[in-house]
Amino acid sequence: MTLLDWLVLVGTTAFIVGWGLWRSRGESRTAEGFLRGSQDLRWPTIGLSVMATQASAITFLSVPGQAYEDGMRFVQFYFGLPIAMVIISAVFVPIYYRLNVLTAYEYLESRFDLKTRLLGALLFLIQRGLASGITIYAPSIILSAIFGWPLEPTIVGMGALVILYTVTGGSKAVSQTQKQQMVVMLGGMAVAALVIVWRLPEHVSFSRAVDVAGALGRMNVVSFDFDFQDRYNFWSGITGGLFLSLSYFGTDQSQVGRYLTGRSVAESRLGLLFNGVLKIPMQFLILFVGLLVFVFYQFTAPPLLFNQPLRSRVQATAQAGEFAALEEKWLQVQEQKRAEADRYVAAREAGDPAAEAGARERLQAAARTAETVRKEAKAVVSRALPGSETKDSDYIFISFVKDWMPSGLVGLLITVILAAAMSSIASELNALGATTTVDFYRRLLRRDATDRQVLVASKLFTVLWGLVAVAFASFASLLDNLIQAVNILGSLFYGTVLGLFLVAFFLRHVRGNAVFVAALLSQGMVLGLFAFSSIGYLWFNVIGCALTVVLGVILQAFMPRVRHSS
Repeated sequence: MTLLDWLVLVGTTAFIVGWGLWRSRGESRTAEGFLRGSQDLRWPTIGLSVMATQASAITFLSVPGQAYEDGMRFVQFYFGLPIAMVIISAVFVPIYYRLNVLTAYEYLESRFDLKTRLLGALLFLIQRGLASGITIYAPSIILSAIFGWPLEPTIVGMGALVILYTVTGGSKAVSQTQKQQMVVMLGGMAVAALVIVWRLPEHVSFSRAVDVAGALGRMNVVSFDFDFQDRYNFWSGITGGLFLSLSYFGTDQSQVGRYLTGRSVAESRLGLLFNGVLKIPMQFLILFVGLLVFVFYQFTAPPLLFNQPLRSRVQATAQAGEFAALEEKWLQVQEQKRAEADRYVAAREAGDPAAEAGARERLQAAARTAETVRKEAKAVVSRALPGSETKDSDYIFISFVKDWMPSGLVGLLITVILAAAMSSIASELNALGATTTVDFYRRLLRRDATDRQVLVASKLFTVLWGLVAVAFASFASLLDNLIQAVNILGSLFYGTVLGLFLVAFFLRHVRGNAVFVAALLSQGMVLGLFAFSSIGYLWFNVIGCALTVVLGVILQAFMPRVRHSS
């Protein structure tokens, strides 16, 4: 990174953090202020804060890599989100405001009983505590790859910075900074897309770039094929994605805490609907950036391994010669692939269907050959470094940024990813600390705690969860793809939690004992299905929710004596 990159990175980050801390000055001196702020935020801030909480560094690292390897079909994951925003705005938000809750799980006790509240809170803590580790791991990859720092100390350093920022600012500082962070994120990705198009060869227009992506199977935006084992299609998105969004935005405290800072029900509703309108276009843009990177590398040779630190380690082993030979072969294959891509573009320009069909087949064959060489290289890496992770899709976008972005824009895009990391991790740690304090410490251990004691406990629990996240981040490199790992974690637990809330909202005759047992059984079944079946993970939200609701109704029928008690 150049001096200009450093100035952009440090200056933008310092301004955003300083602005958030200044706007929230005095708020974190009380427990209420630290946990929820002053409840005076308007809908634009709420909407951007909700978006920024979900758009972690994983989004900007892993989603472009997802598009590079698998095309645009991941956008279907979000098809159910706008519907979920409408349902949450109509049902969830008014209830939370009417009861004036600090956490979503307080409502479960008012509706059912204490044990059901604690179960819902515990499932949230498990899921979000593990996911926050992945969220810390993602930006640590950036610093490790760019500066050559050892990954483990980088994880610890990133975690310490975020813990300090979260404990200092409290809930309102998180929301205030997220507004600026979201603007920087969206602006940075739009600039990245423009620069990639500018970097393409002169004879490759934007439309021809899309044609090349389509010829290689990457313009797979929507699929109506119904397949339970397919993770991303219209049906899994509109059903599983709907249930996951209902769970995440309606029952996950990291999101509930964002829109409960609004000055009114109307402001919170508008913020959520704003998120519902913009989320799919935002994800499409980020995926499309990855698609453009993919097209760029059809005309310019990409690295054989995007994970450059791993490549350096292989070069120091006995397999270094074998790997070097594959790199030479890789360059030859890439030259052939570029020639075929040029022929395909020329055939499209000439409007010759026969020539276009032949060029497409040759281009696809060249791409398959390149993929074979990549698999051979990964096999060499596995022999050279047993146990190492060879999947490097999370390194694709940051590798492109480092190698091909102009000076100044490198700093901007690093700022985008770090801003995303700070916003998402801060929300998660704030929510984890708040839930542990409100639903366990203040409810079970110290019901007579003073405001000062609650404030200190909140900050201590925030630090504790930060340490847990750092510990789990050390294992994140074992995961296949970061964005999928986070969503899989959510799918395993969110369905059951959503089932608890749906029963609470709509099935007034079902009481606490029945729904508590139903939730335990449902969670066990979902974990069993995950371990022993090949069902696409989005469906686990539907299954977990449905099992909780149905079992709750059935069990209540056999518990007549507790129908009118909690």
